[in-house]
Amino acid sequence: MRSTPLPRFLTGSAAGHRDDRILPVTRWAARFIIPFLAAAFLVLYGVPDRTTEFFAWTIRPEMTAIIMGAGYGAGVYFFYRVATGSRWHAVAPVFLGITAFTWAMAIATVLHWAAYNHGHHTFALWVFLYAVTPLLIPGLWLLNRRTDPDEFGPRDVPLPGSIRLGGAILGFGITVTAIVLFIAPELMIATWPWIVYPLTGRVLAGWFALLGIVNVAAAFDRRWSAVRILVQSQLLGFGLVLAGAVRVWDNFDPSNPLTWGVVGGMGLYFIALIGLYWHMEARQPS
Repeated sequence: MRSTPLPRFLTGSAAGHRDDRILPVTRWAARFIIPFLAAAFLVLYGVPDRTTEFFAWTIRPEMTAIIMGAGYGAGVYFFYRVATGSRWHAVAPVFLGITAFTWAMAIATVLHWAAYNHGHHTFALWVFLYAVTPLLIPGLWLLNRRTDPDEFGPRDVPLPGSIRLGGAILGFGITVTAIVLFIAPELMIATWPWIVYPLTGRVLAGWFALLGIVNVAAAFDRRWSAVRILVQSQLLGFGLVLAGAVRVWDNFDPSNPLTWGVVGGMGLYFIALIGLYWHMEARQPS
């Protein structure tokens, strides 16, 4: 069945060809989202001990705020690449992970409504953002995916099957874990390396879901070019998290074995990303 051409005001052209372009509406949405993410990054990563003054709710201890801030910082970079990029398939997998994340944030907001700083302007911004993006992000993905030709370009190199399989297995495991922790945050509260509460536990589970789903989504595309920006964003995000963990190491319980599992796991994942990026970039045709 032939698909209906997309409206000209959305596509910037009269035809709905699979030319891999990022649609104007997607670019404008990215430009709209960036300032929100940048502001959250500056507060949560820059002054994680002052969330009562500057954020939608009080986050304790600082490590949770640092993880959130690092994620938003990586999001600034990602949406900048969406706003300025030329190929839709290079950013497409991340939209699925962001969709899960925005839904998790929206549900957590409703479930823990009383925990927020209702009198602060950032609360209104938070509610606005997570009322809009759970529909906006998947809508953009559904609209823009029709431009992906799903074929290798002249400079594309294939991702090895072993890497795709490993990423899918890891992503599936993280996603399942995130769902369990979101439904039952008391499991995290009882065991986590730093103190978490029901709201922050569910928020962290939302970030884990983002990571898991993008890894699964990326495994279904054989093109390195479809994963490259994702890997760059993850390198930035995990680098910020690891640096932040050093800043607030007193938040951790060194006697808890999970401390070393979580920090060590993030460190190993960061190193693996560096190795993957170096290996795949070395295979790019000159």
